[in-house]
Amino acid sequence: MQPLIRDNVRLAATILLVRQASSGLEVFMMQRPGGVDFPDLHVFPGGKVDEQDFLPDLVAGLDDSEASRRLGLSAGGLRYWIAAIRECFEECGVLLAYRKGQPLRLSDVAEVARFEAYREQLIDNALSLEEICRAEHLRLAADRVTYFSHWITPEQAPRRFDTRFFMALMPPEQATVAHAWETVADEWVCPRDALRARDAGRWQMIAPTIITLTSIAGYQHVQELLGAVVAEQHVFELTDDLRRQGMQDLR
Repeated sequence: MQPLIRDNVRLAATILLVRQASSGLEVFMMQRPGGVDFPDLHVFPGGKVDEQDFLPDLVAGLDDSEASRRLGLSAGGLRYWIAAIRECFEECGVLLAYRKGQPLRLSDVAEVARFEAYREQLIDNALSLEEICRAEHLRLAADRVTYFSHWITPEQAPRRFDTRFFMALMPPEQATVAHAWETVADEWVCPRDALRARDAGRWQMIAPTIITLTSIAGYQHVQELLGAVVAEQHVFELTDDLRRQGMQDLR
C-alpha cells in the first residue's frame, strides 16, 4: 500500500454529498474555522486517510482489488472509500452504511442520540469506525460512493495532500448536522450559487473546490450527474493549467 505520508504529501479523501432539491441539484459545503487545515475556506467534507481506514470485511459492494483498480493503485485503494465515509460521518453526521442489507435509517430520537455519541467518540479517538460497525452490525456502503477526481497540492504549498474526491447521494433516512469543532458554517447550496458567492468575495475557496463546483454546475438533476460521474464524463480535459493547480489523471 501507499505510505500515508511520503515526501511531505499526506493521503486524504474528500466527499461531495449531493441531493435533489426543488430548485435543482445541491451539494453540502462547510466553512472551516481558523486554526485548522484550510482555515476560513468553504470546502466539502474530508480529511486525512488513517491507518484504521482499511476494513475490507466491513465494506459492502466493493473490495480492495476493484477499489485499487479504479484509482490506478496496486493495493490499498479501499482505504480512500472508507476514509471518505468516515469523514462524512465525522463532519456532517451522515453515515453511509447498511444494516441488515438496508440503508442505515436513524428512525427515532434515542437512535439519533446514540449515533451522535458514537460520532463524538470517533472524533475524540475514543472509538473506532470498526467498533461502531461491529456494535451496530453495519457494513459500510462503498457501493454508494463514486470516485470523482484526483488532486495533489502543488509543490509550493507548505502542507501538501494527495486527495481523492468522491461523490455520494444524501440518504433520505438521515440528516446533516455539521460538527461544531470542525466548522463555523454549513449549508446545502446550488453549485452555481456557491460559485457566485466566491465571485462576490463572500466565500473563499481553493482551486480544487472551484473547479469541482464548475464541473457539476451544469447539471440540474442528481441522477444525471451521478450517471455522468460513473461513466467518467464529468472530468475536464487535463490541461497544463489544471495540472499546475494540482489536478491529476483519474488513474
